[in-house]
Amino acid sequence: MNLDRPVAPDPYELLPKVPAFTLGSDAVSEGQPMPAAHAYAGDNVSPHLGWQGAPEGTRSYVVTCFDPDAPTPSGFWHWVVVDLPRSVAELPANAGREGGVGLPPGAFHCRNDYGSQAYGGAAPPEGDRPHRYYFVVHAVDVEKLGVDRDTSPAAVSFNLLSHTLARAVLTPTYQA
Repeated sequence: MNLDRPVAPDPYELLPKVPAFTLGSDAVSEGQPMPAAHAYAGDNVSPHLGWQGAPEGTRSYVVTCFDPDAPTPSGFWHWVVVDLPRSVAELPANAGREGGVGLPPGAFHCRNDYGSQAYGGAAPPEGDRPHRYYFVVHAVDVEKLGVDRDTSPAAVSFNLLSHTLARAVLTPTYQA
């Protein structure tokens, strides 16, 4: 099933430009298919992420995963982690477990589009073209973003607009 729709633009190209820093992973690679372990119907495990080169003035991080290719007008938010301390430069695999047990003290998950406060893996419609999954680390100029666990991903993104100093982006793909 190809849903015969145009490819969505890079969602971060639609936002004000900020500097970039480096994001890598031992599990996923830029432009390459994600292992099924990171899919919702697979093991539903968040991938390892590690970053470096955030700018001076960074006081915390927010990590998100977004699928702009989902067949909805608003894409699909798979993961939102807020208030990661500036001393953190890595999330291990499976840090996205429900309840935040894989997160450092002070950090928490906001509700994703599955309705859970955890990582929710890739789940494109069967037979659709490969979807892009934007794993993004936002370097933030405040220690606390001022949101809570029930804040929607869109509201988190709105708050990030005035607090993001730089972004690191890694975009693997997945096809069911």
